Amino acid sequence: MLALLLGTALHAQQAAVEQPLGPVAEQIRERIEQWRAAHADGAATLAPSDAVAAFYEQNRFAPAWTQAGNLDQLLAALRDMAGDGLDPEDYALTELQRRRTVLADPQATAQQRAQFDLLATDACFAALLHLYRGKVDPATLDTHWNFDPRQLDQARGLQAVHEALAQGTIGALFARARPQHPQYGQLRTALAKLREVAAQGGWPLIADGTTLKPGSRDARVPALRRRLQRVGHAVGDGVDDRYDPALEAALKQFQREQYLAADGHLGKATLAALNVPVAARIEQLRANLERARWLLHQLQGRFVVVDIAGYQVTYYRDGKPVWSSRVQVGKPYRSTPVFKSAITYLTLNPTWTVPPTILKNDILPKLRKNPGYLAANRLRVLDSQGRELAPSSVNWASPRGVVLRQDAGPGNSLGRLVIRFPNDYAVYMHDTPHQELFANQQRTYSSGCIRVERPRELAELLLDDPVQWNRAGIDRAIDTLQTQTVMLPKPVPLLLAYWTVDLREDGRVGFRPDVYRRDLPLLAALARPRVSPWLPAAAVAPAPAQP
Repeated sequence: MLALLLGTALHAQQAAVEQPLGPVAEQIRERIEQWRAAHADGAATLAPSDAVAAFYEQNRFAPAWTQAGNLDQLLAALRDMAGDGLDPEDYALTELQRRRTVLADPQATAQQRAQFDLLATDACFAALLHLYRGKVDPATLDTHWNFDPRQLDQARGLQAVHEALAQGTIGALFARARPQHPQYGQLRTALAKLREVAAQGGWPLIADGTTLKPGSRDARVPALRRRLQRVGHAVGDGVDDRYDPALEAALKQFQREQYLAADGHLGKATLAALNVPVAARIEQLRANLERARWLLHQLQGRFVVVDIAGYQVTYYRDGKPVWSSRVQVGKPYRSTPVFKSAITYLTLNPTWTVPPTILKNDILPKLRKNPGYLAANRLRVLDSQGRELAPSSVNWASPRGVVLRQDAGPGNSLGRLVIRFPNDYAVYMHDTPHQELFANQQRTYSSGCIRVERPRELAELLLDDPVQWNRAGIDRAIDTLQTQTVMLPKPVPLLLAYWTVDLREDGRVGFRPDVYRRDLPLLAALARPRVSPWLPAAAVAPAPAQP
């Protein structure tokens, strides 16, 4: 009896496998096989196109979008991609809406239904992928990019889509694909609010004129009041042209959010920031939403983030910020690079070996004008073997094979403490004798390294040794004036990132100057249209004729 039952079950399974495909499935199979043949070398077997092919192959080429409810959720999710700063037309939204009638049209051919199904599945996979890890490959914008992309398991992704279709939860699947970090939701909310402002005509431009100071009267005051009110600043009940205290407080808040001196004066820099078009601020948010899709998954556990454009370093524990300090970063022409590393050791009372670029561009011109420059800055001249040379023995018009090294101690360019991490740029975090520069809102002063305002506090957190390396222990070791290397018990991940928006604790969003001009290339890459490989050739707009 058991043998008979097993034989019957096996026969039923074989019959199911051998059952011929339906007309739509046959058309899908044919298109998939054509695609596979065209990409047999494997060069283009990347998600989402390969995922589309694998999805249908796993399901015997059965059409996926046969339920109107699933399709409605998909189209709604694609429309909502605009809320992520992405273009719904990258996922053929208009074409899908136009072609969806084939599902209810008894005259529609199997080929038309297959084309629609493939297009919908491709849109689903492409949109989910872009939400999950970004549309733009950051390595195409920065050849030194070394952050780990968000891990993608294609088999689990295929299964998730299959289950969402079976359970009617496509919308929930899109929601889960987005970064779950609260900052991503803040960016989406900010984008929606600014688009509302844009839909209402934007904000008023404020005319140029002499600097407007608190207590004065000026015809521009009503426009200033409306401008600040449009983005949620509390401007009080003033209605005339007097620059009153409530408006002054609102302008100071705006200045802080724009990384301007919060003096309450409407000068040229503040006027320029106020008159940035709302469309430009929307684009700034779109650029940072894409950066969020690249990076927010990295923010887990214990780590340090240097926010380059925000001039800030933050220490995180269990994914939450517990300490922060102001920093100074590289000048625009010596920009601090974006990369990922791990802090491995500290140097107390460091010496400073002058990098070749700084020697050539900064020190040699000063030295040629002032022979006493070396002694005044405690710089020693060394040969390639580390032996000290007399400065007078070097031809400073064309020095060769020499190195300058500054002694440790007060006044050293690296201060009294260096925080080190492996990288290809000779970049590190360090103390600085130029403490007065931290008072400025915009702090691009270094040659690429990160100057930290309170480095000893960060060192204590990194060493995480309350017995030997508490704050008093760190101070005592530095006070010896002896150069000392202190290894961390465990490397601490470090992310050097670039954000041109500031998400504040009160929920407001500030906009930072794009000091390294990195937004425009990213926005240009986001704007490049994506054309589905499953779109029928007739539906693809022809390229414009060349002049």
